[in-house]
Amino acid sequence: MQQFKRHLITAALPYANGSVHIGHLAGVYVPADIYCRYLRMKGEDVLFVCGSDEHGVPITFKAKDLGCSPQEIVDKYHAIIKDSFNRFGISFNIYSRTSSEIHHQTAGEFFKKMYEEGKFIERESEQFYDPVAEVFLADRYIMGTCPKCGNESAYGDQCEKCGSTLSPEELINPHSRMSGEAPVKKMTKHWYLPLDKDENWLKEWILENHKEWKTNVYGQCKSWLDGGLRPRAVTRDLDWGVPVPLEDAKGKVLYVWFDAPIGYISNTKELLPNDWEKWWKSSDTRLIHFIGKDNIVFHCIVFPSMLKNYGDGYILPENVPANEFLNLEGDKISTSRNWAIWLEEYLKDFEGQQDVLRYVLCANAPETKDNDFTWKDFQARNNSELVAIYGNFVNRALVLTHKYFDGKVPAFRQEQLTPMDKEFIASIPQITKEVEDNLSHFKFRDAIKEAMNLARLGNKYLTDTEPWKVYKTDPERVAVILNLSLQLCANLAIAFEPFCPFSSKKLEYMLGLIENKNNEVCPTSSASGKIAWENLGRVDMMETGATLNTPELLFAKIEDDAINAQTERLARIKKENEEKAMQEAAANAKAEPLKGECTFEEFEKMDIRTATVLEAVAVPKTDKLLKLTIDTGIDKRTIVSGIAQYYTPEEMVGKQICILANLKPRVIRGIESKGMILMAKEPGGKMRFITPAEVVSNGAQVG
Repeated sequence: MQQFKRHLITAALPYANGSVHIGHLAGVYVPADIYCRYLRMKGEDVLFVCGSDEHGVPITFKAKDLGCSPQEIVDKYHAIIKDSFNRFGISFNIYSRTSSEIHHQTAGEFFKKMYEEGKFIERESEQFYDPVAEVFLADRYIMGTCPKCGNESAYGDQCEKCGSTLSPEELINPHSRMSGEAPVKKMTKHWYLPLDKDENWLKEWILENHKEWKTNVYGQCKSWLDGGLRPRAVTRDLDWGVPVPLEDAKGKVLYVWFDAPIGYISNTKELLPNDWEKWWKSSDTRLIHFIGKDNIVFHCIVFPSMLKNYGDGYILPENVPANEFLNLEGDKISTSRNWAIWLEEYLKDFEGQQDVLRYVLCANAPETKDNDFTWKDFQARNNSELVAIYGNFVNRALVLTHKYFDGKVPAFRQEQLTPMDKEFIASIPQITKEVEDNLSHFKFRDAIKEAMNLARLGNKYLTDTEPWKVYKTDPERVAVILNLSLQLCANLAIAFEPFCPFSSKKLEYMLGLIENKNNEVCPTSSASGKIAWENLGRVDMMETGATLNTPELLFAKIEDDAINAQTERLARIKKENEEKAMQEAAANAKAEPLKGECTFEEFEKMDIRTATVLEAVAVPKTDKLLKLTIDTGIDKRTIVSGIAQYYTPEEMVGKQICILANLKPRVIRGIESKGMILMAKEPGGKMRFITPAEVVSNGAQVG
């Protein structure tokens, strides 16, 4: 296996039209930061590069909505994102931006060299155009009705309601989000990267030489390659972005997917103007891209194709450990619906608790499949793991040392070690090896689990040895127990440093391993001294007689009130989204066409009656069904109705309704249902009861 002198780590450029949320953190930035910290602690030469992606149509659209310039939008969000990352402890060597002069220059030169060497193909084609706004439209800025689920607010590239991938041609009644007008087709000229010409070497490079890539990454690449690659446009008609550096390309900019990854290069140039090439053009540099699954094709196929076609010695990525998506409380995270936990807001609401979110996002990381974040799980992991296991062991070890040995590391002799002590000592390097093996293979969720197992080992050791009982009769035995416990604390400080750097710094200071508790939390160079990774697994880091600093709690319990405030906020957002969707649907509503004619005699067969709901309960193991006991004025009967997503059982009790009383009974989930409730379906999908305008007697006939 090739040995590398340096490691170039990139994290996907976040889009500068909004803040960073937990989906971004779990998918990209937390795992990337963990890996960089791990490498630096091993003494490796690491460069961690990122920056804001500041071009593209969404930014121009947001600027139009807010009545400001695109530059004002990106300036605002670049500052917010950069500050949030810094306060959260993401240890970039540089966090820059694609609106910078050096990026425009680098990206422009990248295109021009490839153009002059004939690496692009030129095509004229019809594309969607807004005749009122006089702009070409990206797929995202065409809306219409989804042909698959009927959602009237589907985008030209995707329906967010059913998740289907779409094209503008598939939409029913498409219209421009810019003006509301129906788009037309108009001829325009663009340049394309002929990915089909690179298909053979890409297949060999990925499918034959990188079988070690994560299965989700390898599988998606294989699917694209097996399906056949096609030329992809590298330019578009827009007035915001990197201008295409050609005389006959006025009003055209580089497509953001082409422009953005070049940002990794331009940001490196900005940081190291005289030394950047060794990071991008040396065979002894290892390039790793951390991304989310929606960027796999760009970083595994498109960007490597760009680098290969550009030539000049650019290296290709050794690995692209992409994660899947993180959902929130069972629903897809959506910036447009504000269904997210924003890092900026978290840092305000949970001040000083960066490590809790870092820990939870890693422990629950969507490494191989989509995963779900819930506030209850967040609270439980903090209280039952960080506080009750890790924090509890450290606090007991330090407090007992201060109590019995004046805060100094006690001495012991090797011959004093019992079989239990020896087993405890032997377990430490076994567990720390698992931590390292998992980290080196990008299995961060397993790695943090093993780190927590170290703390579990310590708690069990203290519980089994009971130093608080033994001290009265055998203080020398307690000296052995607490010395070994402090050695484990030092191991925990190192093992948790990549995951939870703020609490690790706090622990290192309490143990006296660092002199200043305000030490740099975001190091950009290799670790040294006792905090170096090479010391992990040792049980002699804490020197006999060394003085400990005053112990403090590593983590604080999170109370129900803090969690309830967050769940109530999400409930308000969910309600607002539902109301907004109903309003939009009502505004665009069109009545369903009439059904076929029926005769008066056919209508007379239906016996519609008024009734009152006496009892209502949810049908077990279903999400939609309620079992209703009703009084029809003639009898009491049961009706099973699929209204649980609209009404709670409590809301139903006492409600007067209309039912089709002579409908043939049917068994639903083992319950005989005798009748059907009459309801009206609104355009947004909401079901409403048909009720008498005034209270009437149960059993009154409707007709």
